[in-house]
Amino acid sequence: MQDYRINDTRRSGAIPHSPDSSGDRAEALGDLPGWQLDDLYPGRESQVLKDDLQSAEADAKALHKRYAGRVVDLTGPELAEAIATYEAIDERLGRIMSYAYLSYAENMSDSANGRFLQAMQERVTAISADLIFFTLEINRIDDDALKRRLQDKGLARYAPWIRDVRAFKDHQLSDEAEKLLHEKSVVGRSAWVRLFDETMASLQFVIRGREMGSAEAFNCLSEPDADLRREAAACIGKVLGDNLRLFTHITNTLAKEKQIEDGWRHYAKPWSSRNVANQVEDEVVDALTEAVQSNYDRLSHRYYRMKARWMGGETIPYWDRNAPLPDAEDRVFTWPQARDIVLSAYNGFSPDLGAVGQRFFDNPWIDVPVRPGKAPGAFAHPTVPSAHPYLLLNYQGKTRDVMTLAHELGHGVHQVLAGERQGHLLSDTPLTLAETASVFGEMLTFQSLLDSETDPARRRIMLADKVEDMLNTVVRQIAFFEFERRVHTTRQEGELSSDQIGEIWMTVQRESLGPAVTFDDAYGAYWSYIPHFVHSPFYVYAYAFGDCLVNSLYAVYQQEPDGFAPRYLEMLAAGGTLRHKDLLAPFGLDASEPKFWNKGLDMIAGFIDQLEAEDAALKAAG
Repeated sequence: MQDYRINDTRRSGAIPHSPDSSGDRAEALGDLPGWQLDDLYPGRESQVLKDDLQSAEADAKALHKRYAGRVVDLTGPELAEAIATYEAIDERLGRIMSYAYLSYAENMSDSANGRFLQAMQERVTAISADLIFFTLEINRIDDDALKRRLQDKGLARYAPWIRDVRAFKDHQLSDEAEKLLHEKSVVGRSAWVRLFDETMASLQFVIRGREMGSAEAFNCLSEPDADLRREAAACIGKVLGDNLRLFTHITNTLAKEKQIEDGWRHYAKPWSSRNVANQVEDEVVDALTEAVQSNYDRLSHRYYRMKARWMGGETIPYWDRNAPLPDAEDRVFTWPQARDIVLSAYNGFSPDLGAVGQRFFDNPWIDVPVRPGKAPGAFAHPTVPSAHPYLLLNYQGKTRDVMTLAHELGHGVHQVLAGERQGHLLSDTPLTLAETASVFGEMLTFQSLLDSETDPARRRIMLADKVEDMLNTVVRQIAFFEFERRVHTTRQEGELSSDQIGEIWMTVQRESLGPAVTFDDAYGAYWSYIPHFVHSPFYVYAYAFGDCLVNSLYAVYQQEPDGFAPRYLEMLAAGGTLRHKDLLAPFGLDASEPKFWNKGLDMIAGFIDQLEAEDAALKAAG
C-alpha cells in the first residue's frame, strides 16, 4: 500500500532551515540519492511494458472465458490453479500501476506524468474488468463446500486470501454493478484524487520572499525563528484558504460518492468498510478511539501546558506546536549520518533486520531530496514481490527526517519480508498492522539515540521530540479520524460549506490539543492539505493503532529481549496471512482487550512523566 506521510502527522524536530539559504542547506546534507525505476520498467515506451499490457489483457480475457460462471463448481485443485493464474495477472497489473504512480510522484506538476498515470489507469482498469467476476464467484461458494475444497494442499495455501475476499461477501453487488463501478472509477474517485494531488503539488507559498512548495512551507513551522513560524503559518493559511472552494468541493463529492456506495453495499457506518478492509472489528476501533480520547488530558493537554511554560507563557499559538524548544541545538544530520544512525539501530536489534534494510541503501530504491512538484511527505510503496519496494522522502536534515527514514525503512523491510515469503496475494498487510514495523523502527532508532546521549539537557530535548512524535501519531491521528467521522456523518444531511468543515476541524483540534494551544481563523483551512482524507478515507486511525500496538510490543521486548527478534521477524514475514489476534498471540498481547490500548498509552504517559522529572532535575541543578 502507499503510505503517504504528511509533515503535520510527523514529529517536528529542532533543526533549522532558512528559506533563503537552500543552496547551503542542500550542500550540508551531502549527496542525496534518487531512485531508479528500471527494476520495474526501463521506460514508458519500452517493449517490455507494452508486452506486459498486451499479455495481461490476453490472459485476463482467457481467464474470464475459461472460468466465468464456473468458479462455484471448481474442485480444490482446479480452484488453486485458477487463483494462481489470477495472481500472476494481478501482479503484472500491479507492477504497471506501481511504475506509473512512482513516475507521477517524482513530479506531480508535470502534465506528461499525469497523462501517463491516467493512461495506465484507464488501460489497467479496462483489463481488470475481465477479472471482477472471479472474486465475486468465490464469494458464492457455499461455506461447507469451500471447507471441503480447502483440504487440498494447493488451495489451502490461498486460504488467508480467500478469507479476506469473503469478508466482503455480504457487501458485494451484482456482477454488472461491480463492473460498472470499476470502469467508472477512472472518471470518479481516481479523477478527484488526481485533481487534489496536482493542485497541492502546484501550490506556491511565498515566505521571506522565496517561493516554495508545501513540504518546505510546513517545514518552516519547526524552525527556531518564531517570526518565521508565524509568517509561514499565515502564508499557509492564506494559500489554502484561497483554494478552499475547490478542496471543499472535492471533499463533498467524495464523501457523497462514498455515502451512495456504502448504502448500496449495506455498510452500517461510513468507516465500516475501512474496518473490514483492515480486518479489524468495529468494536476494536471504537475501543482504541475511546481510549485515546479519554486520555487527552493526561497526554496532549498535559504536554502542551508544559511546552507553553518552556516557551515563556501559559499558551502557545498553533504555529509553535512543533517548534523547537528554546534551548534546542541547531543540528543538521547529513544523509550519510541519517543512514548510519538508522541502520545501526536496526542492526543492534537484529542483524537480519539490518541486512534487509541495507539493501535499500546499496541499491537506488530511495528518492531522497526535496524537488518542485515532488509528492509531499513520505511513503513506502511495496510495488510487487517480483520487484522490490521504493521509498520516497523529502529529506531536510532534521531529527524528524531521520525518524521518517527509520519509519519508511520499517515499511520497506516489512514489505520485503512479507513479499518474499508470501507472494503477491498473501503479502499485503492490513493498515492496522502495516504500521507495526515502521513505528517499531522509529522506536529502535529513538532508543538508540537516547541511550547514547549523556547530557541531561539534550536528553530532555530528545524526550520532548519523542513525545511530540507520539502525540502526532496517536492523539493527532485519532483527532483526524474523529474529524472524518463528523464530516462524513454531517455530509449525509447535505452538502457542507467550507465554514462548516472548518468549524468541525477547529472543534476537534481544540478538543484534542487542549486549552494551552491557541488558534486563529486562518487555521480553519488547514484540514484541506491532508491527503489521507482524499486518498484513503479513515486510514488515519491505523497510525494510532500501530503506535499503541508497538508501544505494547516494545514493552514486551524490554521485559523479555531473549528470543524476541526471531518472533518479530516471523510476524513481519506473515504478511496478510494472519489477523491481529493470531499475530500478537506469541507475544501475549490481545488488541481486542480494552486494557491493551491503555498499556500502549501508558508508555506515552511514562515518557511525559520522565520528561517532567528530568526537567525538574535540570531546574534543581540550576
